[in-house]
Amino acid sequence: MKNVAVISLGCDKNRVDTEHMLFGVSRGGYGISDVPDADVIIVNTCAFIESARQESIDAILQCAELKKTGKCKRLIVTGCLPQKYRAELETELPEVDAFLGTREYDKILDAISPRAEYAETACAGEYDFCAAENSGRLLTTYPHLAYVKIADGCDNKCTFCAIPSIRGAYMSRPVHDIVREVRSLVGDGVKEIILVAQDVTRYGEDIGASLVSLLTELEKTDVEKIRLLYCYPERVGDELVSKISGSDKIAKYIDIPAQHGSDKILKLMNRKTTRARLVELFKKLHAHGIVVRTTLMVGFPGETETEFAELAEFVREARPEYAGIFAYSKEDGTAAARLKGHVSKAVKRERVNALGEICTELTRGFCQSLIGKTVTVLYEDIDFDKDMFVGRAEFMSPEVDGRVYFTAREANVGDSYEVKITGCDDYDLYGEVVEANQED
Repeated sequence: MKNVAVISLGCDKNRVDTEHMLFGVSRGGYGISDVPDADVIIVNTCAFIESARQESIDAILQCAELKKTGKCKRLIVTGCLPQKYRAELETELPEVDAFLGTREYDKILDAISPRAEYAETACAGEYDFCAAENSGRLLTTYPHLAYVKIADGCDNKCTFCAIPSIRGAYMSRPVHDIVREVRSLVGDGVKEIILVAQDVTRYGEDIGASLVSLLTELEKTDVEKIRLLYCYPERVGDELVSKISGSDKIAKYIDIPAQHGSDKILKLMNRKTTRARLVELFKKLHAHGIVVRTTLMVGFPGETETEFAELAEFVREARPEYAGIFAYSKEDGTAAARLKGHVSKAVKRERVNALGEICTELTRGFCQSLIGKTVTVLYEDIDFDKDMFVGRAEFMSPEVDGRVYFTAREANVGDSYEVKITGCDDYDLYGEVVEANQED
């Protein structure tokens, strides 16, 4: 029996695609293994920005070396990179045996076998996104956690983004399909689901539904916690804010990619909001007890010191608890690539660092405000160097936010504990479990 290994790169949406592929591979009679022991290696790639493309290429080249020196006999590249650059890759990477785009994951079993034929052209034939999402999955997360993709594609047309040209138009899954998947995941032991899409808040516009209506149906399941990522600010209205703040099942947390704080740059990005509206929204969310994570871009074409200063001031005023910062990447075929006033890499690095210091200060202040308080922590791991258990509070998303390190007599992975916070650093919290018979 052949063993197959999958390297998944990029976003959480890619992770879900990988999990569906793993299920298909296992159902096809192949074993799942680590890379060194694999007869076949699949690299599921990301092509969002230059650094992501480089990471994908590096991974492909490393795996190609294993075809020369290791057990691997077949290398398959899937996902966004071949979806956008298939012709170039076929010429430049002859070591790769098969390329499959983002709408060809159903052909993975054919691609694994060197005797089988697979599509030579990206997006060949019709692709049923909903059918693909309703296929089985092998989770690559903790068993109590799962990402659920509620839509694919994007219609927002931000001038810096190549995703619409890669993933296509926005397609929502039917509510009943998502509910059925969540019920199945909960039945397998999942306690927290994280809803993902290119734009979670656009959900349902193409099928006569809405994110709020979906959340209402998901609340009826036995899932313990629902988390929202990738929510565009212009679609976070009062109804959604009330739904989040008033629900015991929805995490008091939201991920909103603001991208910038200058009206000039927001307009050039084709973002449908303004700095004033963003500040108002962040303050409203905070007033409802909702923690905010945001994404910020520096070095967009036309960003002078004036616009960067406006961005820094916006961050100080909006006060997001968590932020991811990245430099603008010029993407071929996007409207932003044709703009004047491109910023040098050196200046972009300086601005990333400067804005990072401001955001770190805000996160540190948030962490310090929790010292002395008791928070509910989902236990997930052990840090043997610190000799402490590790988990997440409701206001922390996996892998991108901080963690809670705590001491306890014992702990079971996937269970929640009340932890009194006794200290912090820039991102992480430290504390001890409050025993049942102990005073808070």
